Amino acid sequence: MNEVLLRSLTPSVLGILVRRGVDFAAAEDAVQDALVEAVRVWPTDPPRDPKGWLVTVAWRRFLDATRADAARRRREDLVDEEPAPGPASAVDDTLQLYFLCAHSSLTPSSAVALTLRAVGGLTTRQIAQAYLVPEATMAQRISRAKRTVTGVRFDQPGDVATVLRVLYLVFNEGYSGDVDLAAEAIRLTRQLAAAIDHPEVAGLLALMLLHHARRAARTAPDGSLVPLAEQDRGRWDTKSIAEGVEILQAALASDRLGEFQAQAAIAALHADAPTAEETDWVQIVEWYDELARLTDSPIVRLNRAVAVGEADGPRAGLAVLTALDDSLPRHAAVAAYLHERDGDLATAARLYAEAAQKAPNLAERDHLTRQAARLNARRCR
Repeated sequence: MNEVLLRSLTPSVLGILVRRGVDFAAAEDAVQDALVEAVRVWPTDPPRDPKGWLVTVAWRRFLDATRADAARRRREDLVDEEPAPGPASAVDDTLQLYFLCAHSSLTPSSAVALTLRAVGGLTTRQIAQAYLVPEATMAQRISRAKRTVTGVRFDQPGDVATVLRVLYLVFNEGYSGDVDLAAEAIRLTRQLAAAIDHPEVAGLLALMLLHHARRAARTAPDGSLVPLAEQDRGRWDTKSIAEGVEILQAALASDRLGEFQAQAAIAALHADAPTAEETDWVQIVEWYDELARLTDSPIVRLNRAVAVGEADGPRAGLAVLTALDDSLPRHAAVAAYLHERDGDLATAARLYAEAAQKAPNLAERDHLTRQAARLNARRCR
């Protein structure tokens, strides 16, 4: 079963149902039912036209649900509009669906969550991790969003800021390696940048390109994570870096600074350094100060502690860290790194082990476990 193919077809199938008058919540349920049926049927009986097959099955699932509804007679008229078997439209509705999900009837956080689940194909757990909330809380938020848009006509697309937030989170989830959606997020952001002149759209595209340029060097042949300071910079995609920097410079020239431009500036400084030792950490701290002012994000302040530790020494970084909530994701990993740089190997090893237990994915857990083992081995010499 080709999971990537199913994910790539989902937005178009969903868009076809919405254009045929199906409200979003019902369309999303029907498409999910069709995907389940595809997982069951395709391994032994693959269709010649996967998209057409999904449209047909999703439409029939919608009709089945409609017939069971109190408005059976009124809605059964839709049977006559059932699409005929055969090749389906090749129109890419994905970006349009992102805007439709950013509906004015939803709060920005609910719109992002609904889009990630319905269009992006992320699980409720992955979305909860991105939002730093319990999975049950996110499940309730998505359910409320579906109820809110039930019966709503999607003829007034939402705002750019919400769509950018969704694209950013989809890219981050793809970039982590759990779901390979990073390239798709870049493709959609390119479409958006070509359609509108917006400095934050450009900032997000630059940020994606600069991060994606390092992807090949982020993992070793055995799949283990390679920290930024240890990456083979010869494996970085210099073409993507050059494009990202050019786009960023044009966006910054508009003098309308936003969080994505600030993040891209930090990524550009990392990309510009020939070696890890030559990184301009002083400038990076200054950009984190701007980013913290723009977002007031605890994660930004956590990352800033690392930058301060590099620019002014590990004890300065640890002093910044004391002002932050130690329940933040990766707080223990940052503390471990700074304690190791300060020479306190025992504390660092303990914190690496603690961070490994809280790691959001297997690759990160294995990396942190190895870090703890490495320091314990050094202490025993």
